[in-house]
Amino acid sequence: MPTVPFFTNLAPETAALLTQYAPADFAVTVYPASVPDQEKIQLVQDADFLILFPGYLSEPVLRAAKNVKLIQLVSVGFDRMDLKLCRALGIPVANNGGTNALDVTEHTVAMILAFYRRMVAMDANVRAGRWNVIDSGATTYCIDGKTIGIVGLGQIGQRVARLLGAFGANLLYYDPYPPAPSIAHDLKATRVTLEDLFKQSDVVTLHIPLNEGTHNLVNERLLALMKPTALLVNTCRGPVIDEAALTAVLRERRIAGAALDVLEQEPPDPSNPLLQLDNVIFTPHTAGVTRDTWARRGRFIFENLQRVWKGEAPLAAVF
Repeated sequence: MPTVPFFTNLAPETAALLTQYAPADFAVTVYPASVPDQEKIQLVQDADFLILFPGYLSEPVLRAAKNVKLIQLVSVGFDRMDLKLCRALGIPVANNGGTNALDVTEHTVAMILAFYRRMVAMDANVRAGRWNVIDSGATTYCIDGKTIGIVGLGQIGQRVARLLGAFGANLLYYDPYPPAPSIAHDLKATRVTLEDLFKQSDVVTLHIPLNEGTHNLVNERLLALMKPTALLVNTCRGPVIDEAALTAVLRERRIAGAALDVLEQEPPDPSNPLLQLDNVIFTPHTAGVTRDTWARRGRFIFENLQRVWKGEAPLAAVF
């Protein structure tokens, strides 16, 4: 019987939405992610698999996991895992295989619509008794006919393209590892350079992993290329944007605004100047988290563990 510790900060009832998909012959036990390392070391020594949410283990704990055949992340992001050490130890790591792509996609589109239709400000005005003080005819917009630049045309980027294409948007994309030409053709998405994407787009939306190559990818140089009417959307990872540079262009109204689900520091310091700007809308890193997501993630996780237990290669391995 495979032994599977699951270290998580999820509420027990939420973790149960995942573990209900565990096979009857898998011994899955949920532990708080805050368990001290010394206790974790004892728990992982005889484990066959580990499930993590959030995706982080210290070096001593990883070194103690001598029998682990796969570290399975509940998240798509793996930037907190020491992949170099995992590789040296021979422990494969898999992410969630894009099972939260639907959630992130819908959240991305919702943020664009919320910004374009000024929903946050309108809600505040109505609650304060200020009816119709925003001139929607002068300050709100439709997605139809706009040029949307998608940075990263993976599973999430492709879903975003499909939804926004249905709204009537013109689609550009940049991806150093593009999908098959047939996929971009079906999406009616045109591949361009990163510079041209930032120059031409009315909305730039980011769907890339955080790694050495993408850290601060969106910098002062790229932000300077954007239209003064453009919107920047980030539902991937905060550090892919140079936050100081973004703050400057937003404060100076060199772009119309930003819609941010993620930040460089989470939760942000209350003194973060971004929080003082009225041309930014925020959500607290929840784009990929809905009640519906856990079933998709749970099914994938335990199907993946079963594959490895049978001697097959894991799906969604990140190295």
